[in-house]
Amino acid sequence: ILRSLRKGDKDALCAVYETYKDCLRTIAGSMLHDGSAAEDVLHDVFVSFSQQARQIRIKSSLKHYLIASVVNRVRDEYRRKHVKTTDLEHADAISSESDGPDRRVMAGETASLLREALVLIPFEQREVIVLHLRGGLTFKEIARLQTTTLSTAHGRYRYGLKKLHTLLNGELSYES
Repeated sequence: ILRSLRKGDKDALCAVYETYKDCLRTIAGSMLHDGSAAEDVLHDVFVSFSQQARQIRIKSSLKHYLIASVVNRVRDEYRRKHVKTTDLEHADAISSESDGPDRRVMAGETASLLREALVLIPFEQREVIVLHLRGGLTFKEIARLQTTTLSTAHGRYRYGLKKLHTLLNGELSYES
């Protein structure tokens, strides 16, 4: 696919977009808590990707390259706005179609509480949690993205989960 992209094949670009858009939008949305900002980030990444396809050198996988691009754009957006928010629009995966209405309501409430709790933890911890759980990145890959050590990435994940646990047990009375 990269060879086709380097030749300017628009079908290859469409295939890459269709393959990764949902994952990338979920990551951006989970970190920004703004669906339209997540869409903007996604489109910015793909515009930049299409313009630079001939020069791009991918060291790991295309998916990880695109995730890194999204994370960098999200960081830029975060720094620009200084807003600490999170969105898990796709948290409905917690509930399956076979669940009854009561379970779906409870799952919706749980997802809502989780969204609120993620907003309250530090951005770096939220980033590690989202990239690991939603993006499927290893801690080594996350450490490389955050330009930090592996133990720092592990620590941010552990402390972030601990804070989420505290927040959810206390029904969000925690102040960050």
